[in-house]
Amino acid sequence: MRRSSGVTQKGCPVVSVIGKKNSGKTWTVETLTSILSKRGVRIGVIKHIHHRGFTLDTPGKDTWKHAQAGAVIVVSVSPEEIGIIRRTETSSFSLEEILQYAEGEDLDLILLEGFHMKTSHRTDVYKIVTAKSEEDLRETIKDTSPPILAVTGIIGRDSPDKELEIPVIDLEAESELLASLVEDVLLGHGHPKGESRGGTKPSNPEQENARD
Repeated sequence: MRRSSGVTQKGCPVVSVIGKKNSGKTWTVETLTSILSKRGVRIGVIKHIHHRGFTLDTPGKDTWKHAQAGAVIVVSVSPEEIGIIRRTETSSFSLEEILQYAEGEDLDLILLEGFHMKTSHRTDVYKIVTAKSEEDLRETIKDTSPPILAVTGIIGRDSPDKELEIPVIDLEAESELLASLVEDVLLGHGHPKGESRGGTKPSNPEQENARD
């Protein structure tokens, strides 16, 4: 059923959404997740957080106290959710090591938010580039290797360079089109619903105010 020729996790296709801070990465991932999950696609999301000292835990809570006491891993189990916090240095992790954390979930697609340094120059990783302006887009595209599926984010509301041979998609008006493009290229059963602005087809394929 899947036809992706890009990097996969145990056969599950991967798409990396990359762009500068406040360019629309989270918006893009959230939109794709919402649309595709409603179409029956099982989605996994992995987000890069570049801030040193960041924790998903809440200071003062029991799980935080356990971690502060020296626990290497803390697992919290509630009636509808399992949370796993593992203390480990991740800066040297490869993309493949990161993707292993999504093993065993029977996923159809994994969306990466950020991870520019780990995916931008990999020709076996499909990307969606988000940008705030044409200048922002030029800088990101220049530092990104194909395959690039589409350009979107804040710039999609405008009319960027018409010579760009990559679909430029308005996430507010054409979100279904972007989802269908991802579904068609990576899962092999999409159904594009029209033409996007600024391009015709995909090419063969964050630090503060910087990429991640």
